[in-house]
Amino acid sequence: MQVDKKRILIISGWVLLGIMVLGGIGAGIAYTKREALLKEGLERAIRKAKRDYGLNVTIGSARFTGLSTVAFSDVAVVPQDRDSLFRVEKTEVGVSIWPLLIGRVAVSSLTLQNGLAHVVRRDSTTNVDFLTKSQKKDSTAATQTTESSSRRVDLAVVAENLVDNLLAKIPDNMDIQNLELRLTDNERKLRFLTETATIDDEELTSTIRVNGDESVWHLTGTVDASDQEANVSLYADGKPLELPYLEERFKLKLQADTLRAELRDVASSGGEFRMEGTGAVRNLRINHPAVALGEVLVPNAAMDANLFVGENYVGIDSSSTIYLGKVKARPFIKYTLSPDKIYDVQLHTDPLVAQDLFNSFPQGLFESLEGMKVAGTLKYDMAFHLDSSMPDSVQFYSGLTPDGFKILKFGKEDFSRVNQPFEHEVYEKDKLVRKFIVGPANPDFTPLKAISPNLRNAVLTAEDYNFFTHKGFNEKAFRVSIATNFKTKKFTRGASTISMQFVKNAFLNRNKTLSRKVEEILIVWLIENQRIISKERMYEIYLNFIEWGRNIYGIGEASRYYFAKSPSNLTIGESILLSYVVPSPKLTLSRFYPDGSVKTYIRGYFRLIGRIMASRGLTPYDTTAYGFYGVRLREGLRQEIAPVDSIEIDSLMMPDDNQSEDGVNGINDFFRRVFGRDRTEPEVVTPQQEPANGAVIQTDSVPKTRRQLRRERREQRRREREQQENSSTQ
Repeated sequence: MQVDKKRILIISGWVLLGIMVLGGIGAGIAYTKREALLKEGLERAIRKAKRDYGLNVTIGSARFTGLSTVAFSDVAVVPQDRDSLFRVEKTEVGVSIWPLLIGRVAVSSLTLQNGLAHVVRRDSTTNVDFLTKSQKKDSTAATQTTESSSRRVDLAVVAENLVDNLLAKIPDNMDIQNLELRLTDNERKLRFLTETATIDDEELTSTIRVNGDESVWHLTGTVDASDQEANVSLYADGKPLELPYLEERFKLKLQADTLRAELRDVASSGGEFRMEGTGAVRNLRINHPAVALGEVLVPNAAMDANLFVGENYVGIDSSSTIYLGKVKARPFIKYTLSPDKIYDVQLHTDPLVAQDLFNSFPQGLFESLEGMKVAGTLKYDMAFHLDSSMPDSVQFYSGLTPDGFKILKFGKEDFSRVNQPFEHEVYEKDKLVRKFIVGPANPDFTPLKAISPNLRNAVLTAEDYNFFTHKGFNEKAFRVSIATNFKTKKFTRGASTISMQFVKNAFLNRNKTLSRKVEEILIVWLIENQRIISKERMYEIYLNFIEWGRNIYGIGEASRYYFAKSPSNLTIGESILLSYVVPSPKLTLSRFYPDGSVKTYIRGYFRLIGRIMASRGLTPYDTTAYGFYGVRLREGLRQEIAPVDSIEIDSLMMPDDNQSEDGVNGINDFFRRVFGRDRTEPEVVTPQQEPANGAVIQTDSVPKTRRQLRRERREQRRREREQQENSSTQ
């Protein structure tokens, strides 16, 4: 049968004409009733805002001024029992027709005059609480919530919808006059008055007054919402961008000459939503006591960022690049939310000219390294992986790989100066409290070989048993520290080696800032990699200038002060006791009873350290707690009460005052801290450079008897009474 093409075309034409006629009739009806439809829609929206969010919305008038343009006047939004949130005198909004056909609202034009958005915080309440506390309580909503919670939310879809909706609300044409954003935080106030903000042919210009005449900001650039592209810059007239509110509220002084942001591409592929863009800052100044003692200046920093969002994860792709001065690095970040939270962070560089790296350090961040001249190249790699369901299996690596690297000239600090006798200054809370010579001119200075092997080995065992074999860092201790802090949800444990403690005391201040810790790590790497100071000299200085008690510095002073003897004559028990007090030196006298004997709760620690030393052939095996019963404080000190410690030395093992008498808890805790798990079999490693190096004995975990538990409880109550008495006498 032959198809009559002409007839088909005629029929199709009539059908299309009919659809157009019906559409025109429908559009005509909708046009004639659009005011009523607008009024009905606004009434529904007002009721919903009141019912679901407790918002009182009032609109003075609303009317169509064009085919798809609506003008509003005297609009106000006031949360129930809260301060007014938003009001605007006049605004006119136009929407694009074609997106409406697929149910998507896209703003095509926006004009606004005289508006105010005011966010108020009074104590613990704000007038934006409705954003997190919906008032919807009906059973239908509860059922929907239950059903939705049982279904997995696809983060990629959520992110795509959110970005699409945000971009759709950026108009092609905009004219804003006098729109103020005001923040009231109890007594603190912050005001941003947008005098003008326009978008014309994709060109964005805006003038913003901050806190009256305090500063004038400008936001300029291009915005093309339809192509999902933007490139904007923010700067101020004649001064840096700055918010004094941050300094008042958080003690954070933050300034920048220019901020720039660019959105280049938005796309979805393979179940992932991706965004590509750039962020940059020029002359960023940071001043905060947690960062550094003074101002930190970052002349130029930028990042080409490729963000990705999957079904249950978000992150930054390794194709991203961080720029800091002349240095480039490739980051990778991935945060998986379910079924278990997983954290992945990596940072890698290609081989860098070492001098470029040192020149790119932010000014004021690492003061002792400023002005340093170096040669060769350096390559940095860091990898971190933590599964929240298995925190003890955390993976962490961080390392600099040198190639022909060497120091040509030291900066502000000559790290080799400690190879000769030097004057050491001790500060507490920025006050100089002690000054002494570390060298033969000081009668209390004791050469390493003249210090009892008992003391040398006990401190190494307790503080850093691999000191003579590692290169300044104990990666296993870092991993255990990360796992411990993650499980306790607070910073309860560090991972400082003796090398790091030495650098902190010899070259840096005692302030606990982020910059000081990073600087400490860099200096340790330089000293160890370049062999600026030998291990023996480092350990000798360490023992001769760390604090062993209130205003007691160096092992020479400590051994004479506590036991009236020279360091060469320290017994195994006295040495283990002194190793115990290293992390909390100002509490040393509180470890003794008035008769000069050591308090019984430390006995488990003696057995622990003694067994470890015995397993390595550093002391004979002993069934009587390795000298615990023979330790006696010098008679003249026996009635003194030690004051509360205020400064502690970072330690690989912080002794636990709650150890049981038989030491089982202390042993298990020690291995958890150092190795991340309990050990049950001995492991003896032959020292490579020093008899005090190597591994430690592993001990069996034995259940406690009821008698042991009762003794622990009695001992705990007694210690609490002593602490209360000590506090009342200070």
